[in-house]
Amino acid sequence: MKPLRKSVAELVAEAETEIETLTAEEALALHDQPGVTFVDIRDIRELDREGRVPGAVHAPRGMLEFWVDPDSPYHREVFARDDRFVLFCAKGQRSALATQQLQRMGFGPICHVGGGFSAWRGADGPIEK
Repeated sequence: MKPLRKSVAELVAEAETEIETLTAEEALALHDQPGVTFVDIRDIRELDREGRVPGAVHAPRGMLEFWVDPDSPYHREVFARDDRFVLFCAKGQRSALATQQLQRMGFGPICHVGGGFSAWRGADGPIEK
């Protein structure tokens, strides 16, 4: 196998320099605020196994760009709101890359939760089973 030019860790570190990262505590302060939509990009099996952030929209990582793009046949109206979107995954790596990609598409305002759902749980954020 040919060596990779960049590792996932390098990609995530680069993304973190371009995007806004919230701590779990900062995210908790925004939870349930008007004009803020939380977006869980984890796989459905992760949600079923670990629980969900109440009120968060589930948008699987593999469909996110398609659901956000108003010209896509897969577009979801929730992403047409003039809200601030807060993405999260399990540990904050996928959401960092996803936030970077959506920001590059011109979507926003957008940010993500550093440490993801694990950090949310560690900060005693509400979870639905």
